Amino acid sequence: MLEPSFFDQVVDALTGSVPAALGRVRTSAHRGGCKAWFGEPAREHYEAQLLRVDGELVVEIGFHAEHANTAANDAVIARLTESEKTWRKALGTEPVVGEFLGRAGWRRVSETWPAPSFDDADASFEIADRLGEYITALEPIRRAAE
Repeated sequence: MLEPSFFDQVVDALTGSVPAALGRVRTSAHRGGCKAWFGEPAREHYEAQLLRVDGELVVEIGFHAEHANTAANDAVIARLTESEKTWRKALGTEPVVGEFLGRAGWRRVSETWPAPSFDDADASFEIADRLGEYITALEPIRRAAE
């Protein structure tokens, strides 16, 4: 069973891996995931969370655009895909750009991994590392478009 502190551990590891030049990363953790963002709580954020995809428990890691307006989400993703060649150099071919898993209208740049063993101490660090890579690759591009 999932320990309540697993995603707290992800957050603890993440805050040390985000470049200081990006400013203060704000975070929240709950039993099924964690979020990271800059400034005020935003509809655009980074997240690691447990989801069921085709009946299988996975952890999704990446960036979300969750505005109430689908067109706003599409615009965010369009700006990111304009620089896709740049961020793919850092993130590789794993990220999927498209509709959020399970919520029509929201958009994502993310990937899924098999659910980790929650008693594996390294798993939280691996997830934090990957989430930090998303932040480092995408946040400067996202901000440039603001």
